[in-house]
Amino acid sequence: QVQLVESGGGLVQAGGSLSLSCAASGRTFSNVVMGWFRQAPGKLREFVAGSIWGGGSTYYADSVKGRFTISRDTAKNTVYLQMNSLKPEDTAVYYCAASILYGRTNVNDYSYWGQGTQVTVSS
Repeated sequence: QVQLVESGGGLVQAGGSLSLSCAASGRTFSNVVMGWFRQAPGKLREFVAGSIWGGGSTYYADSVKGRFTISRDTAKNTVYLQMNSLKPEDTAVYYCAASILYGRTNVNDYSYWGQGTQVTVSS
């Protein structure tokens, strides 16, 4: 079992930055893929970014490439999502998720989810 708890959401003006954190606990993480997803009101949950917990590879949705960065601190068992140059369309509830399948962007490929944290970007 993997437990995930997100934090760091809030209200920010367009062009601003926010950093989200996801504290993980439970099973060994070395071969786990950590992902960030988001869901805006009335829309489907969508992939944002993913990274292998053990290090190295990351991948992003086209809509956030160059603006968002996923990283992790293995000593703290925490994954981060640094969001820069935020746009109103980035407004959503952001979720942290874990999978054993690398490179996947489908919500169905992720077995463990956090409770979500709200990010609101004002224009």
